Amino acid sequence: MKRKNKHQEERETHVIKLWTLPNAEKALPYLRSVTSSLRENWLEAMSQRRKLSLMSRKPGRPDRAGIIAQETAAKEQRAAEDRFEDALRELMAIDVYLLDPVNGLAFVPFNKDKELAWYIFDLFEEAGLKSWRFHSDPIETRRPMEEAAIEKAPVVV
Repeated sequence: MKRKNKHQEERETHVIKLWTLPNAEKALPYLRSVTSSLRENWLEAMSQRRKLSLMSRKPGRPDRAGIIAQETAAKEQRAAEDRFEDALRELMAIDVYLLDPVNGLAFVPFNKDKELAWYIFDLFEEAGLKSWRFHSDPIETRRPMEEAAIEKAPVVV
């Protein structure tokens, strides 16, 4: 067994599944469903968080109804956050990564010219997959799908 220097970090390796365009297109209904659920639960959790924040700003001690309302809002916030986490785990289990829950954006990994690249799934885009980017591109980069010619043999990253 090799001893670690206290300054060495243990790096965990995670092998991600690289998608092909046909497989990503077949998965679009599922991606829409999960991403929609993520968005709804995120917005619900943020709504309840805001509600709690406003309740806590009221001057004086809350009455019985106020206490019950705070407990209900806190419970609903936790439930929405739990549903969000469950849906996020579901998405990550298929190696799709949420970028923005409010705008319904997720990244689907693929291989382009032996480099890691990402299809950009957009919940509000009719086609679902309208653009892509290399991993090394700035996050806001959007390339047209026509440029995403896929290689047959995926590379493990």
